[in-house]
Amino acid sequence: MQEDKEESLISHLEALRNALLKSFIAIGVLLPFSLWISPKALNFIIKILISDNKISLNYFAPMEVFILQIKLAFLLSFIIAFPYIAKNIWDFILPALYDNERKFIKTIIFLSSILFILGGTFCLFLILPLIINFGISFGTNYINPMWSVSNLINLALWMIFAFGIMFQVPLITHSLIKWNIVSYNTISSKRPYVVTVLLVLSALLTPPDIISQLLLFIPTCLLFELGLLFSRKN
Repeated sequence: MQEDKEESLISHLEALRNALLKSFIAIGVLLPFSLWISPKALNFIIKILISDNKISLNYFAPMEVFILQIKLAFLLSFIIAFPYIAKNIWDFILPALYDNERKFIKTIIFLSSILFILGGTFCLFLILPLIINFGISFGTNYINPMWSVSNLINLALWMIFAFGIMFQVPLITHSLIKWNIVSYNTISSKRPYVVTVLLVLSALLTPPDIISQLLLFIPTCLLFELGLLFSRKN
C-alpha cells in the first residue's frame, strides 16, 4: 500500500513536470516573435497608463528599457501560448476523465483563455489607470510626480499577469464541482477558508499596498461567488 502511494505521488510529480516543461518550451518558441513586437507593445501600454496625465517617465540605466522589453516579451509569449498552457494544466488537474468527457476540455481551455484575457484587459484599462490616478492625486504645487518607467511597467506587467490568473477562479470552482472532485456543499460550507486563501493570494500577487490587494481581491471574490452560483444552477 505504501509503495502504491509513493508510485502515485511520483507519477503525479512526473505529470506536473511534463506539463510545466511543455509550457516553458511553448513560451520559448514564441519568444523571438514577442521580442520583435515588444517595443510597440511597450509604447501602447505606456500610452494607456499615462493617458492625458502629465507624467514624466524616466529610465536610469542604459539597459533598463531593453530589459523591460524582454519582460514584456515573456508576458506576451505566455498570453499567446496560454491556450496550450491551459490544456497542459487542465490535463494535469483532470486526468481521470473518460474519453467522451475529455471533449469538454476544449471548452474549458477556450473559457480559460477568455478569462485570462478578460482579467488582463480589465486590469490594463480599469485597475491600473485607477492606481495611477490615485498616485497622481498626492501631487501638489511643490510635489510633482516623476516616475521610473521600470517601476511603472513592472507594476503593470505583474498586475496584468495576476489578474489573468485570478480570473480563472470561477472556472476552477465550477470544474471541480462539475467533475465531482469537490461537492458544491463542501466548497459552500468552507467559504470563509476559500476567501482567506483568495486574500492571501491577492496579497502575494500584488505589490505590498492595501489598494492593489483589494482591487484584486474584491473582483476575485465576486468571480468565486459567480462560479458557485453557476455550479448550483447546473
